[in-house]
Amino acid sequence: MELRYGDITFPLNLPREKILAAIRAVVPSPSDPPDAIIRTALSGCDAFISGFRPGERVVIVTSDITRYTGSEIYLPLLVERLNAVGIRDEDMEIVVALGIHRRQSEHEHRKILGPLYGRIRVIDHDCDDPAKLAYLGKTAAGIEVEINRRVAEADRVILTGTIGFHYFAGFGGGRKAILPGTASRRSCMASHFAVLNPEAGSGKNRFAATGIMDGNPVHGAMVEACAMVAPSFILNTVLSPDKRIIAAFAGEWREKHLEGCSYYAERFSYPIKEKADLVVVSCGGFPKDINFIQAHKSMEYGSQALKEGGVMILLARCNDGYGHDTFHRWFRFKDLDTFENELRRSYEINGQTAYSTLQKAQRSRVILVSELPPAEVAGMGMTPAPSLDAAMELAVRMLPEDYKSYVIPEGGTVLPVIKQVQGSTF
Repeated sequence: MELRYGDITFPLNLPREKILAAIRAVVPSPSDPPDAIIRTALSGCDAFISGFRPGERVVIVTSDITRYTGSEIYLPLLVERLNAVGIRDEDMEIVVALGIHRRQSEHEHRKILGPLYGRIRVIDHDCDDPAKLAYLGKTAAGIEVEINRRVAEADRVILTGTIGFHYFAGFGGGRKAILPGTASRRSCMASHFAVLNPEAGSGKNRFAATGIMDGNPVHGAMVEACAMVAPSFILNTVLSPDKRIIAAFAGEWREKHLEGCSYYAERFSYPIKEKADLVVVSCGGFPKDINFIQAHKSMEYGSQALKEGGVMILLARCNDGYGHDTFHRWFRFKDLDTFENELRRSYEINGQTAYSTLQKAQRSRVILVSELPPAEVAGMGMTPAPSLDAAMELAVRMLPEDYKSYVIPEGGTVLPVIKQVQGSTF
């Protein structure tokens, strides 16, 4: 079996009798090519698009390079539909929903826009420039919503992206294009802070978890913020593990996002009867392992299949480092209670991801195969390894002779779920 690592692969040398299962999404091959899937989805938006008028300023929000969405396929088809009802190229612009991520390079803009690059204006969202932000109001929980001014002042807003699991918002896609995608840093931090229970020392809200939206306070904040923008419609894709568009959902932003999440959960949850001593997880290669913050999602999903005190091998190249320069600083806290107290005192989104990483590193033993400096990996509570073979050698020494394992080749897309507790995600 070959496991992806960035843009290369490693062979896995693991006896078959040691493997309980290779955990994969069960995804049928699409009967139609990607452009036909997108066109069919967009045909369901005719009632929305027909209301657009020439001269209106239209903003299309799309994801950055860390989340492949098929944008180079769907954006041209979306613009074609808008042109057909009289919206000129010069009245459209594409806002890249960076959230608090770094700016995109020209090369990355070209990849995101495909043939539209140089034709439709594209700008990166800036979460830190007050002049480029607009205040919309407060959520029921008191979160102040500030978003990109160009989005706030547009006549029409269309949200695009892809649907997948998210480790504390339940699912990506839909409303996430607004908060955190085009929100101020302050709004992002406040909404993500909802991942913690209100009482000090009480840890993470149990509903702020992968695949859960009912009762999820982070999801709730995102929905409220998105409602303040009132998008005209959404266009969200679902991708196979090898990044093919297998479905698309377009229409009313709440309804179609929920429909897409249900579709995703049915196909990308993998039932298991028991947890294993060893879990070998590949994020699925670039871009899911472009940095550690992105790779953490695979670590989180894979941990659902791992026994307490077991061993995880995580293949995450992280050629773009951690994903943010503040991330690694949080690992100066080695005690989880102290870490949580500091997180409550000075909340930061990257700190939440670091906290979640340390929780898993202390609950089990994690061997990380990456390009990150070995000393820094050790400082995060994990064991560094230069290759999959080296990681396996280390793991065998930590495991009982009769160990059993799961292999997860596409850790960024599939969620192991214990059969006995599997139920509705909504």
